Amino acid sequence: MTDRTALADSFLATTDWSQATRAPLAGDASNRRYERLTDPATGQTAVLMDAPPDRGEDVRPFTAIAHYLRDQGLSAPQILAEDAETGFLLLEDLGDALFARVLAADPTPERQLYEAATQVLITLFDAPLPDLPSYGPHLMAGLSGLAFSKYRMGIAGDDGGAAFARFLPRFEDVLRQTTGGRQVVALRDYHAENLIWLPDRAGPARVGLLDFQDAMLGHPAYDLVSLLQDIRRDVPAGIEIAMTELYISATGLDDHAFRTAYAVLGAQRNLRILGVFARLATDYGKPHYLALIPAVWAHLRRDLDHPALAPVAELLLEALPAPTPEALDRLRPA
Repeated sequence: MTDRTALADSFLATTDWSQATRAPLAGDASNRRYERLTDPATGQTAVLMDAPPDRGEDVRPFTAIAHYLRDQGLSAPQILAEDAETGFLLLEDLGDALFARVLAADPTPERQLYEAATQVLITLFDAPLPDLPSYGPHLMAGLSGLAFSKYRMGIAGDDGGAAFARFLPRFEDVLRQTTGGRQVVALRDYHAENLIWLPDRAGPARVGLLDFQDAMLGHPAYDLVSLLQDIRRDVPAGIEIAMTELYISATGLDDHAFRTAYAVLGAQRNLRILGVFARLATDYGKPHYLALIPAVWAHLRRDLDHPALAPVAELLLEALPAPTPEALDRLRPA
């Protein structure tokens, strides 16, 4: 028995789920692990989150954001029990109907699901702001630099040197000029594999929310980009256009300014993801993320066509290697 198993047993012994059967659930890119618990007497289920503090995990942000989202009438999982010191949460089980899974089986309700997910973001636009750090231009530009320090480094053996040094201040300036103004809670990982379809609920509560512990205060376009420029599934252009129009109409934001921020934040997000996926492969032995990099690159190329990104577009396309099969092979762990 591992130390974490013993700690989990001790945690569950303080709840009504000590006799539950346990089965692993698919995890994510973090050090967190998940198990589905089933009560043998009732058949009811719950989810155990195991987030080891000694591996950099902390359940408290998840708990705080979950309470905030539920206060807005949204479907974050209810916290049934928690032990922040040892890193365990017992959560309401929202089920397995991930948007990606539902739509792979039957794409018919695609517009309905994306409208509900966009309504969640409209709800957050009107919600009071909690005390969270800001996802501002300096931080965003720095995280975009992972495309050089991890993605390019892994392929070319250097971080681009002078090109990297030119990119950071230029991109921070672009972000500062285009993504200021009103902020909302940005969940920052808002896509079809983190959203669960709950058709028995009403309105935006039909969207179950997962993986929001890294939420910050950011531009209203950020999570819409995450939803519609989804690297894990192709969102039809018609859906992207319609949901963008729905969001702008419902919030009353300036159309041109919002679309400009949408493109700039799309570039920022895709640059960061290039670096994150390269790092997961090279540093953490998770090469399966490399299969997603061509989709990231395709979205980035499209974003860079926007005139607001002219100060960095040519520099990026010259400095960052295209994700050819040969280039991606260099990112595979030895």
